[in-house]
Amino acid sequence: MEFVGYLGDVFLPFNFLLLLLGTIGGLILGATPGLSPTMAVALLIPFTFQLAPAQGLILLGAAYTSTVAGGAVSAILLKIPGAPANIATTLDGHTMAQKGQGAKALQLSFLASAVGGIFGVLLLIFLTPVLAKWALAFGPSHLFWLAILGVTVIGTLDSSSVVKGLLSGCIGLWLATIGFDDIMGAQRFIFHPALGGGINVIPALIGLFAIPQVITMFAKGRASTAAEVIVVQKSPIKEAIAEVFKRKRALAIGTGVGSIIGLIPGVGGQIAGLVAYDQSKKFSPEAEKFGTGHSEGVIAAEAANNAMVGPSLVPLLTLSIPGSPTAAVLLGGLLIHGIFPGSDLFDNHPDVAWTFINSMLIGQVLMCIFGLYVAGLAASVARVPHSVMAAVVLGLAVFGSYSVQNSMGDVYVMATLGVGMYFLERFGFSAAPLVLGLILGPIAEANFIQGSMIANATSSITSYFFTGPLNLTLIAIVVASVGYSFWMELRSRRYTSKEEIMG
Repeated sequence: MEFVGYLGDVFLPFNFLLLLLGTIGGLILGATPGLSPTMAVALLIPFTFQLAPAQGLILLGAAYTSTVAGGAVSAILLKIPGAPANIATTLDGHTMAQKGQGAKALQLSFLASAVGGIFGVLLLIFLTPVLAKWALAFGPSHLFWLAILGVTVIGTLDSSSVVKGLLSGCIGLWLATIGFDDIMGAQRFIFHPALGGGINVIPALIGLFAIPQVITMFAKGRASTAAEVIVVQKSPIKEAIAEVFKRKRALAIGTGVGSIIGLIPGVGGQIAGLVAYDQSKKFSPEAEKFGTGHSEGVIAAEAANNAMVGPSLVPLLTLSIPGSPTAAVLLGGLLIHGIFPGSDLFDNHPDVAWTFINSMLIGQVLMCIFGLYVAGLAASVARVPHSVMAAVVLGLAVFGSYSVQNSMGDVYVMATLGVGMYFLERFGFSAAPLVLGLILGPIAEANFIQGSMIANATSSITSYFFTGPLNLTLIAIVVASVGYSFWMELRSRRYTSKEEIMG
């Protein structure tokens, strides 16, 4: 209970002001397409140079947690995930916004984020030593199978068939190979100079989700029928709170999955929301409602996104191993102030460590309060005409893509992938598995190569990747996930055909 003694430090006037600024700024940055949590934290590091170590970490930690949650705003209202972690939120959140339930979707997302985030930080507080040892159990072979599981587990997400979902994932894996090979330095599929550094995830994310929507909006033009006019419905906060705690299954699955995935170094929160969404769908008696604007989908995805924040810092604070790209930037923030995380961090600098962790706990509550306040105001975006919205979204897409590396090449990549995705969607393919394949491709490849090197030096590749309880468990889950997806699709087709016969 050592952390309680440092709780008061968070409420010191200047510290609390930094916490407020980090939370509000993080929500704004998170809602801006192209600005990921990693980039938001990196942008704020120069502002911490003149601050005390604990104060600098309060600012960075608040920005980290609120940026992850803030990404739901553009995901729900514009169908542009603010960060890779918000991909799953678009599947039901944007559909709710199209029905005029944007305010409700935002309220659900912030409430679920707060519950998941608080649970994740409590894990960080109470179970850090135990969880750190467990995280070290994952070697290259396990991380390889985990990446493959991430691609297969979302085969049915937002797709018309399992095969098309898996093919989308495979296209994403192929896109991940474009660029220079990290080991041999060989060129792979570099058709244009802009592809020399590979495909950056953020421009790809913006293009695959935003451009098909922009093209559709421009195709509709200024004409809009009465059916297309969105009537924004008011949503009392009490109803949203009741809805969140009514969906205990989705909340528990999202929080649990996010906590586990956040703990594993190198995986990050990109897949937490999608895996939680998938598992929530599989365990729900209302699985057919997912993708049609179902609240369980939003709750599971956003609870997972923020639940992974706390556990992702466990390897960083105890073992000096960043659990995610954002944690790696936070490591830089620590080192700048001469603080080296590790097993003796809590002995040598308890004031810095515990004040930082406590600020993240309080920051989750502040993030929820500010998020609920702006939810109703932000939902009015749905009233904007199609032609105006298309121009705004296109402008944000170009700005977000260019700002990542100040490169027009990223804008070209964004536009090309977006146009390609527009035609793929016409044939029933989905952007979500494709993006996840792009994200997990480098993780799978790097760990397969590392595992192969270890296997060649110690044993055979077959025994290294296909033996051991953790490897076999992950392989079994991969097979079961694909099999279950096919079974669910067959059952759905039989149910549809029976209805047609009865009709």
